[in-house]
Amino acid sequence: MKYAFIQAHRFIYRVEKMCKVLIVSRSGYYRWLKTPESKRAKENRRLIEMIKEIHSDTKTANYGSPRMTIEIQNRGLSCSEARIARLMRQEGIVATRYKRFKVTTQSDHRHTAAANLLQQNFTVEHPQSVWVSDITYIRTGEHWMYLTVVIDLYDRQVAGWSMSHSLNTTGTTVAALKQAYKRQQPTESLIFHSDRGVQYACEEFRELLGHYKYTQSMSGKGNCYDNAVAESFFKTLKSECIYQHKFASHREAKTAIFDYIETFYNKKRLHSSLGNISPEQFLNNYHQKRYAEYVA
Repeated sequence: MKYAFIQAHRFIYRVEKMCKVLIVSRSGYYRWLKTPESKRAKENRRLIEMIKEIHSDTKTANYGSPRMTIEIQNRGLSCSEARIARLMRQEGIVATRYKRFKVTTQSDHRHTAAANLLQQNFTVEHPQSVWVSDITYIRTGEHWMYLTVVIDLYDRQVAGWSMSHSLNTTGTTVAALKQAYKRQQPTESLIFHSDRGVQYACEEFRELLGHYKYTQSMSGKGNCYDNAVAESFFKTLKSECIYQHKFASHREAKTAIFDYIETFYNKKRLHSSLGNISPEQFLNNYHQKRYAEYVA
């Protein structure tokens, strides 16, 4: 690989200088040039190109060797995780680290909190049986924006979401819930889980839940782990999308978030809790299994 480095940088640095720094002989380098590239070397070169292509996309820059391997296999190349890990180390390619962010919940209000029905049990057997929701802040050049999401706990798809200029209930939780319902229209047995924020505890939102005949559930006071799935989504969103941009306007932010959620996260992003397949594929697998059981 030292010779390959010299070949790639020969128009930038002198060959003699690079050979000296890398402790190889010039004669060895020129012999290497005359030697046909092996099948293995060609495969590695192609894999490295694909690794760099995937890593250069901000949405997939946080892929470590396990997800990187699956993504490459999905693109039609055969490879092992050990091989991809070695090539990533060789090229100095590491997964982007998540930044910490603060989620603020307005839980100091007069409304009564609902019981915690989940108790940190985030595994469900069927889609549209439990939805989780949360709100986060996004900075733009115009003002702060507020993103509300509703996530299906089964396949981790974002079922509904909204962006608002303020934290009023109509533009945040109500708007996101209405979109989720319009898209999926789940049965009346659904549990809707959130933190104790006023946007979830107020009468306007509870009336909408009552209209849909959904059961409300809320996290314990001050326990962020009770709503870990929604907070984990925000952590991923901010690392792979929000922190990669400086939004000049509300419109720019909404466009980027729409692209991330609707064209990447729900449809393409490999999700570790789903066996490293996308939420959409996980749901498709569920329906295919149910259909096979029905016709059997």
